[in-house]
Amino acid sequence: MNSKIKELIDITKTKFGLDNYYLKRHGLNRYVNIFNETVYTLSMEWFPDHVQEPEDDSNPEGTAVIEVNVYSHKFVSAIFVMDKTYANNGISFAGLHTNDIIKWMEQETGLTYGRQLKLHKEEEGRLLFKEVIDGVSVSPAGSVEIEFDAEGKLTFFAVHGQFPSKEIIKEETYTLSFDKIEHLAKEQLKLIEFPSHEQKRLIPTYGVEEVYITNDQMTAIPFEFIVDVRSYINIDRTIFLDKNKTIKKPFKRQEISWTEEVTAEQAFSSEPSPDSCPITKKEQEKCLLAVKDFLLQKYPNGSGSWILKMLYRDRGYIHAILRAKKQVNYVFQRKLIVIIDANSFRSINYVDNKPMLDIFDQFQASDEATIDKEEAYKKLKELYELKPYYVYDFEEKQYVLCGKLDCQYGVNASSGKVIALNDL
Repeated sequence: MNSKIKELIDITKTKFGLDNYYLKRHGLNRYVNIFNETVYTLSMEWFPDHVQEPEDDSNPEGTAVIEVNVYSHKFVSAIFVMDKTYANNGISFAGLHTNDIIKWMEQETGLTYGRQLKLHKEEEGRLLFKEVIDGVSVSPAGSVEIEFDAEGKLTFFAVHGQFPSKEIIKEETYTLSFDKIEHLAKEQLKLIEFPSHEQKRLIPTYGVEEVYITNDQMTAIPFEFIVDVRSYINIDRTIFLDKNKTIKKPFKRQEISWTEEVTAEQAFSSEPSPDSCPITKKEQEKCLLAVKDFLLQKYPNGSGSWILKMLYRDRGYIHAILRAKKQVNYVFQRKLIVIIDANSFRSINYVDNKPMLDIFDQFQASDEATIDKEEAYKKLKELYELKPYYVYDFEEKQYVLCGKLDCQYGVNASSGKVIALNDL
């Protein structure tokens, strides 16, 4: 066993009080964060000594599943299966107040409460912290979660997110107000058919399509691009198929391997993951050809009806995200993910959300809209929310101050009634 791996295993055993456990499995993992940095972690599965091992390769009750960053030695997660721990002199919060647990969390993560984290939810035996930058919410959002049993023993600990250094934060004074961006607020109000699964019908509703607006009021960052937390190349190109080209061979899905063999040499030499390599112009063109060939095989009548929105790498593959150019008014839009082999530049698999959208075709058609957008806007204007957010700009490679424009309410376009969208 590599000496550095052994050191991490020994640190883990001592820190979490795993004298009554044995190391069943361990392995190295790597991923690329939104800053395009390769992060290596060691994952471990510790089985309790006295618990019988299941025959189906599952983890028995009390198993400690622990992951640690190989560079910083900071723990990413520690999860005791089914909230049961047999740790001896491990981490315990018995008799501690919330402030004491926060101090432990700061020491454990290296993060500062108030500046980088705020307490989002406090329940019996559970604390959930959300990422902030000097008290301002962040997108994509990080979090820290801590859970403990009735005796105060740690049963769950997980750190998610990037938590950037000050060097990549563009600090400025928040100056946005609703009056300044009212024209955008109107633009974001859309007539959408919300599916009511309870009523098995579509409800025509004016709702706000949430968006981030930069502090200078010049740029709108679509919410969907932030949700997918990875570095991507924006393409935004309509796909036209070659009328003279046909591919008679049917498209055959190939199995995708999401597991990656990572060696100790790669981890401790900080070898960059292939996923961190930029997608060159030449590779972008090869991906475009692969997408066109795929469409010729699966959607031959779709010339001009798809937009290639973006490309990104993931574990040896390149994902191409396509949106239908003509969208229906459903709350969920038609989307295709084409998975391309990064070596051969051939499409090998895909995900189409059409089957999910087809479910809505079975719903009762929506009633006719009786009010227009202007009237709906007047009803919702006072219910809009504009909150400051630091948003990671993938093109600028820094966090920029924005306002998140959103609304928790909509207007039923047939009745004119204001409704909470969560109730639909």
